[in-house]
Amino acid sequence: MRAIRRILAAAIFLLPALQCRGAAAEEKYPARPLTMIVPFPAGGGVDAVARIVADKLSAGLGQPVVIDNRGGAAGVIGTRLAAKAAPDGYTLVMSHTGTVAINPTLYANPGYDPRRDFVPIGLISTTPIVLMAHPSFPAQTIGGLIALARKEPGKLNLGTPPPGTGGYLAAELFKAAAGVDVTIVPYKGTAALTNDLLGGHVPIGFNVLAPAMGNLQGGGLRAIATAGPTRSSLFPDVPTAMESGLPGFEAVLHYGLLMPASTPPEIVARVNRELRALVNSPDVRERIAADGGDPLPSSPQEYAADIDREEAKWSALIRKLNLKVE
Repeated sequence: MRAIRRILAAAIFLLPALQCRGAAAEEKYPARPLTMIVPFPAGGGVDAVARIVADKLSAGLGQPVVIDNRGGAAGVIGTRLAAKAAPDGYTLVMSHTGTVAINPTLYANPGYDPRRDFVPIGLISTTPIVLMAHPSFPAQTIGGLIALARKEPGKLNLGTPPPGTGGYLAAELFKAAAGVDVTIVPYKGTAALTNDLLGGHVPIGFNVLAPAMGNLQGGGLRAIATAGPTRSSLFPDVPTAMESGLPGFEAVLHYGLLMPASTPPEIVARVNRELRALVNSPDVRERIAADGGDPLPSSPQEYAADIDREEAKWSALIRKLNLKVE
């Protein structure tokens, strides 16, 4: 009995020290640089948002956040890689509507499940898909585009980002909603699509604003319509697709951050605090707006609910159009 009392007394004596040691260890996170996997090529819309976030997140966490671009298969390759990373708080993955709400249904075997393999950190921003064209393209409106496509079925090339992205799905939705036969030309990323639009190699395309912003503002490209619910504040004279005669036509991307499943909740909470602070900061809000987006800070729970809503919406469209990528 005396031995038991001595052990208990020693345990009680050591408990505060062990608690302090545990707290100190927790306070040390992060103790080394973090990696942010961006599952798209450098220079595109997802990469632009990621770099805005990484700069500020590095300052907030006190450690570098290193961008690792792992493009391919519309984000499938990089996101699959992130799903297999250790859940130790040192791997982030840049996510958006395509990787968490489209690919799991569109691809026969994406190799990851956004709910099972990841824990949401929070949303960052939202941006509409835009129908844009080379200045020489003869149609000035969606109505003109539809008339041109009907005049020459199958001959008009329409550029998009790769299958599994909101831009690609917007093109498929356009074909179905307008009842036209156009040839969709998928590119490896939004930067490559922008370059070919500028060169006139593809006359028209559904693209995000970030990689094309300077050219749209400078006249190198022309916006025909936005696929958001309202007009863009940066292009107030450009109508929405719904205003242009396509009722219910909406294609908007949501960007966010994920970590591998089983990442400790205290780390998730810490990174979310830093993410919300930076998204709410005036300079980041200004940078997001300059790329045509709107800030969308959230809790992990709100991002999880957003993934559910977006997946329900896009998967219904994919099944309706009977789309599948092997």
